[in-house]
Amino acid sequence: MLSEQQLIEGCLKNNRRTQKQLYDMYASKFLGMCMRYAKDRQEAEDIIQEGFLKIFARISQYSGLGSFEGWMKRIIINTAITNYKKNLKHYYKQSIDDVNEAEFETFFAEQEYSLEELLKVVQELPPGYRMVFNLYAIEGFQHKEIARMMEIGVTTSKSQYSRAKKLLRTKLEELKKEKIIVQI
Repeated sequence: MLSEQQLIEGCLKNNRRTQKQLYDMYASKFLGMCMRYAKDRQEAEDIIQEGFLKIFARISQYSGLGSFEGWMKRIIINTAITNYKKNLKHYYKQSIDDVNEAEFETFFAEQEYSLEELLKVVQELPPGYRMVFNLYAIEGFQHKEIARMMEIGVTTSKSQYSRAKKLLRTKLEELKKEKIIVQI
């Protein structure tokens, strides 16, 4: 197996085997990340493919400072955002009122849900909510950064995040009730 530096050097030379090895090394990890942003697996796979094409095209821009994986992750996230913007006209839009930001409760940790159940619930969020929720709660971006990336207002980012949390709580409570009924 090649070192990270050897992978970078091979990709800089457009070596297809090295590119495939880099892809194989990170694709499944990035697919899991993209599943949170996409409406389904096919869309997530499309994001991964487009993201890796960008990685290979821009690998000469990697400065060597910081994590290479982090640099690639940023490209994949930006590709997911671009995909969202490109498909925005196809998504159902809901009007969003300003909602006061409530402190995020750790209900995910307190409840017993499988990873698949949590992913399904997140994927059921309206696209704008899903994007903001993932960027803020999971990726750790601030609302100001999210607003800039998605070309929305900071207040819109905050309200979409708040609405996403509320909707997630509702959906998880429904799921919990379904599980109880099935057990009876």
